[in-house]
Amino acid sequence: MPLRTAFRTGDQALVREINLSLIMNHLLSNSALSRASLAEVTGLNKSTVSSLVQELIDRQFVREVGLSSSGVGRPSMLLEINPQAGYIVSCELGVDFLSIICANFGADVVWRYHEDTRDLTSQHAIIDRMLALLIEAVEAGQRTYANRGPLLGLAVGAPGLVDRATGTLLFAPNLKWENVALRDILGAAFPHVPVFVENEANMAALGEYFFGGAKGYREVLYISAGVGLGGAVVLDGAIFEGTAGFASEFGHMTMDPNGELCNCGNRGCWETQVTQPALFRLIHAAIERGKATLLTEATGGNLSRLTVPLVVDAARRNDRVAQDALNRVGRSLGVGVASLVNALNPDLVVFGGIMSLAGEFLLPTIRRELAARALKWSLEVTGVILAQQGSDACVMGGIAMLYQTILSQPGNR
Repeated sequence: MPLRTAFRTGDQALVREINLSLIMNHLLSNSALSRASLAEVTGLNKSTVSSLVQELIDRQFVREVGLSSSGVGRPSMLLEINPQAGYIVSCELGVDFLSIICANFGADVVWRYHEDTRDLTSQHAIIDRMLALLIEAVEAGQRTYANRGPLLGLAVGAPGLVDRATGTLLFAPNLKWENVALRDILGAAFPHVPVFVENEANMAALGEYFFGGAKGYREVLYISAGVGLGGAVVLDGAIFEGTAGFASEFGHMTMDPNGELCNCGNRGCWETQVTQPALFRLIHAAIERGKATLLTEATGGNLSRLTVPLVVDAARRNDRVAQDALNRVGRSLGVGVASLVNALNPDLVVFGGIMSLAGEFLLPTIRRELAARALKWSLEVTGVILAQQGSDACVMGGIAMLYQTILSQPGNR
């Protein structure tokens, strides 16, 4: 609901900021609206809307795109978020890869790069490479938007516990990193640029909420399975953080007290049952038991070359070892998802990460386990889908984080 009055004169600036944000959010969700339409959907009077829109045009966040052609009444000038307002750079620091994009303010990707980092053995080498690629992304933005919009911000998603207040990566078990001051490192390389550091699953969940299959849902459970397993809960567009900011570490729920040793130091974490390493372990074990598989030939006998796409390809060709391994992983995923659905009662479960490439095999099994184990009242209102953004979910989430900041305070650019 718009705020038209304030108890003190000093509150007027806050009211204006809220109403600017209200207009921008409506334009983001419903592009090409007229001033009259904005007045109707926001409840603000037309003169106030006109004043606020002009301020957003002056700041280049909004632009006019021509007259309406509805044929009803007088044509009116339509407005939309201005893609040329600036550009955003977003990065996923994965356990064994770096993925970086540069996008305009309309979330159109103008540059992207993905690189395997398994050959980089030290923290120093990985961070140096990340900084070099971020510089390339910024330069791509400068070439594309020369003399138009500035670099609006930079976001990095990392696979571990992140102190959001300081931007410190406190603990990344699968990287074996602790207390890495990522925001300080990035701030030194990119001074005077807003820098955001976030858990990769949180960022990916925002990417799906703003741009993917979770758009329009109120409470979303996001599960990301790759080398590790991350999770997030989005509630009304905001990440549920928990008291210390470390909520949704679902990968470290204990599922088997006597199970595999997890990189976090615990045994039997859910992560040890449902990730890429778990899938590959099952395949290794089957081969050691003498099972024949197309994957032996596909990897040239070197099982360290296993990838999820190779396993999916073998499963499509009716390879029993690949299908059995995917089925076991799917069952373990379904058991955990059913428990979380019973605990959280979300509108939607979104499954992402590299393991989602095997979604055609995993999703039916997850749904079967969910049907067998979830409370029927929760099951009736909860859907399960694959992440529409796929491997881009996290980097698109970086754009969403910048959106949230800019849209909440558009007058402070």
